Amino acid sequence: MKNISIILASGTGSRFGSSLPKQFVKLAGKSVFEHTIEIFEKSNLIDEIVLVVTPQYEHLAEEILLKNSYKKVSKLLKGGATRKESSSIAVASITETEANLIIHDCARPLLSQKIIKDCVKALESHKAVDVAIETADTIIKVKDDFIESVPQRSTLMRGQTPQCFKLSLIKEAHRLAKDDEDFSDDCGIVLKYNLADVFVVKGDEANIKITHKEDIFMADKLFQIHSANLETEPNLNELKDKVLVVFGGNGGIGLEMASIAKSYGAKVHQFSRANGVDITDFDAVKEALQQIYEKEKRIDYIVNSAGVLKIGKLVDRKHEEIKQEIEVNYLGSINVCKAGSEFLQNGGMFLLFTSSSYTRGRALYSTYSSTKAAVVNLTQALCEEFASSGVRINVINPERTATPMRFNAFGAEPEGSLLSVEKAARVSLGVLLSSMSGEVVDVRR
Repeated sequence: MKNISIILASGTGSRFGSSLPKQFVKLAGKSVFEHTIEIFEKSNLIDEIVLVVTPQYEHLAEEILLKNSYKKVSKLLKGGATRKESSSIAVASITETEANLIIHDCARPLLSQKIIKDCVKALESHKAVDVAIETADTIIKVKDDFIESVPQRSTLMRGQTPQCFKLSLIKEAHRLAKDDEDFSDDCGIVLKYNLADVFVVKGDEANIKITHKEDIFMADKLFQIHSANLETEPNLNELKDKVLVVFGGNGGIGLEMASIAKSYGAKVHQFSRANGVDITDFDAVKEALQQIYEKEKRIDYIVNSAGVLKIGKLVDRKHEEIKQEIEVNYLGSINVCKAGSEFLQNGGMFLLFTSSSYTRGRALYSTYSSTKAAVVNLTQALCEEFASSGVRINVINPERTATPMRFNAFGAEPEGSLLSVEKAARVSLGVLLSSMSGEVVDVRR
């Protein structure tokens, strides 16, 4: 049975207070519209995407579709005057006898793949599914500026989207509600006409709805710290005969990745300053990759795990030491990606490494944490630049890991308090085998 996503992007944004509807406002380098489409485009559970847009902005939507060449978008429909009318138009356009519909507000561009997965799973045993989160605040019912009642918080949740239905059910709901506007969403129709119970899937605090201008700033910050996780256990047998290049492959996570990949039959090439390839030297990086390409006739994955961590107040540190840290941690990643883009196989992946300190600068680690933030920004930008070539890029964000670099900086730490190098390496190899791109992938104990 098909899983079809309907994205409702037909609002006028009257509360947003802008001449341009919120779905076309830029957020973290792209329009909200693009971010939301990409969520479903990337999901391996979604077969088809139906878009519903405000008629007077149809030309903007068309320009975005032409620029991005989405593979799953099957329809671009003109929306109605209300959310209910727009939803009804989309539902009526679907000709399948039965399907799973995942109806989502375009103004929620931070929907997680986990919620999509949970919704599709719930549709296996339920005809209607909503997404909601618990309310941390007390909700009050007000009349004429006075509290009328205080409902029990334990019985209340905050609704989100998507809302999901069997096609036959929601078609019947809209048929019955053709002349009825006394509800705010599709689940409301189903409940009003007593057509089915609505199962609730747990939502996410980050799945915010952009309603006011202030929400754009909030969403921008959430995008900045947004991270992902592997949804399924990777099958590392798929590494067999893949060509993997690891810079920083003489120690830590890079060395462990190389060792594990070899055990699964990958063709691994490791480089570091120890064997004459300094990632701060662009020509040296390019020459190393050229030699591998000539030998193997392909390169599937390029990993850069090389890094330098030095502690101390900026004003007390030597300039040359600071310069080296910046060049290794940041310029090195740029060199690897710029040189590697010439050789990486279509469908291949770059994998870089950041640190949990990238989200906020820390005293005594000013250059380290700022270079790791730069690597995240680099990954997000290159994801867009590489998209047309079929090359992907992601960045691993391991928590404190038991690497030689960490031991050199902090000495011995309590057993069990650090992430193992093996787990970090296995998750990293799993990311190489995934369809992800542009993601910050958290690795935790």
